[in-house]
Amino acid sequence: MTIWNDFLGCEIRYINTPNFGRVRIAESGKGEGKDPLFLLHGIGGHLEAYAKNVKPLSSDFHVIAYDFLNCGFSEKQDTAFNPVTLSEQLAEIMDVLGYQRANISGESLGGWVAGTFAGMYPERVIKIQLNTTGGIEITSEKGEKDMVELVELMKKSAGTPTYESTLLRMKWLMHEHNHHLLNEELVGTRLSIYSHPDMEVANKSIGAFAASDHHAFDIPLEKISCPTMFLWTRDNPIHTLDAAELACSKVAGASLYVMDADSKHWPQFEAPDEFNRVTRSFFLS
Repeated sequence: MTIWNDFLGCEIRYINTPNFGRVRIAESGKGEGKDPLFLLHGIGGHLEAYAKNVKPLSSDFHVIAYDFLNCGFSEKQDTAFNPVTLSEQLAEIMDVLGYQRANISGESLGGWVAGTFAGMYPERVIKIQLNTTGGIEITSEKGEKDMVELVELMKKSAGTPTYESTLLRMKWLMHEHNHHLLNEELVGTRLSIYSHPDMEVANKSIGAFAASDHHAFDIPLEKISCPTMFLWTRDNPIHTLDAAELACSKVAGASLYVMDADSKHWPQFEAPDEFNRVTRSFFLS
């Protein structure tokens, strides 16, 4: 099935923000008096990561997935790329869409941004879900090796991207049992994004962040005061389940959910039925 069948009934459009220019969004459930739910993708990602979630979750929320600054088809700028900057972008997007407060679910870098945003703007958050998030302590030797592997894959994709280098980068995201989901359309979409001339500017800022001291931007876990769920997988790279348990223990009242289905770093795409059910239950409870 094409991912655009999954997006049927959703609106794909661009909005303009004061400091971050044009932002591409996909949304559903607008104008029905529902609480907003923002879905934030990972590093080097784009809103298609939530193709299987926007429409299903819109039965209960106004769902908005979008491309970060310097990602997907949003504006590319020669500016700092880090969770603080991306949190400021989210605040501007909320302003443009007319929301003072929102629910936020973020995967990987998206979770990092969600947690950072909750620390920076506690009054603007209803609940957050940190889905295989970055920005927490790496607690294993395997995790350190996974990080090195990711950075190398990102370099190959950022240099002269090919279908093969893009496929390898996306295989890193998924459990081996789910590699059949990496069809020509999905990989081709990311390759098209990576091959766009504007990505030369974006890759400099993203690469600088990937090579930086990440601890300078760790999620301020002790400052998070809103209801929080850590959503994890048993095969998540970089941050193992031990890392999730440790991070969860530092957020007052936080809960940890571990996926039953085979999934790795993209559970929202690998096991959408379970992800959507758990996400809906958490944000509605």
